[in-house]
Amino acid sequence: MLRLVPDWLLYIVVIAVVVFVLFKVDQRSNAPEALPDATQSGAFLPPASAYDPEILVEVGPQSSGLGTAFAVTPDGWWVTARHVVDACTRVGIIVSRGAAAPVRQVRVAEFADLALLKTDRAPAPLAIEAAESNLQVGQRAFHVGFPQGRPGEAYSRLIGRENLIARGRYDVNEPVLTWAELGRTSGLGGSLAGMSGGPAFDASGQVIGVTIAESARRGRLYTASPTTILRMLRVEQIHAQGTRAPPFTTDNYGNESDALRRALAVAQVVCVTDDTPS
Repeated sequence: MLRLVPDWLLYIVVIAVVVFVLFKVDQRSNAPEALPDATQSGAFLPPASAYDPEILVEVGPQSSGLGTAFAVTPDGWWVTARHVVDACTRVGIIVSRGAAAPVRQVRVAEFADLALLKTDRAPAPLAIEAAESNLQVGQRAFHVGFPQGRPGEAYSRLIGRENLIARGRYDVNEPVLTWAELGRTSGLGGSLAGMSGGPAFDASGQVIGVTIAESARRGRLYTASPTTILRMLRVEQIHAQGTRAPPFTTDNYGNESDALRRALAVAQVVCVTDDTPS
């Protein structure tokens, strides 16, 4: 049985009406302009290179708020974004209205915007596809999480690779996958803040990335690559043991995303910092 975090921990976050933002992308960076829809569509994604375009992000000060995580082992390991949890006093995985499972450990990747969370168990871990050689320019991804603090999802097409340079609360330089947003949950406008740490699925239902940043002006989403995710798991000696989700299409991705959240394969993360009033 999961031991629950007291209700006051969630109450603090709700009363403050604080929601995590994804990394703020510096629009002055030399990211390339969007490719036309037909450009290189179907070509296999080339390997990461030091010569890939760069995108600069700013990691602001940590504050209490919400993010997204997904389970990767039945014994309670979850993946999320580093900037969601790296400076929190207390972290929990929300398991029902008004209750959260306490996170026993937080392990951050020093080389990427990724982190691992440990709870007592996880009911529905997900499979990760590590074969980046199978990725094709133009293919779809389905991003699941809690944008703006509530359930929501988006879908996108793969443009290519970039090098994400993070500066601020910590410094990271990592290769990421760049996606052009094509659609999202009906009625969801504005930023996708709160989706940080959520999984990006391919059409077959396997995780192929972790959503870590957005450029709202350019309609871009950035995900940690499968190779980077697997590198973090290897460093921490954690063996992912999940199963793939059902297939995603542009017609069913809303319903399938809801099912993943109900099963707690994808869950909301709550962070409380010392500067939160008690």
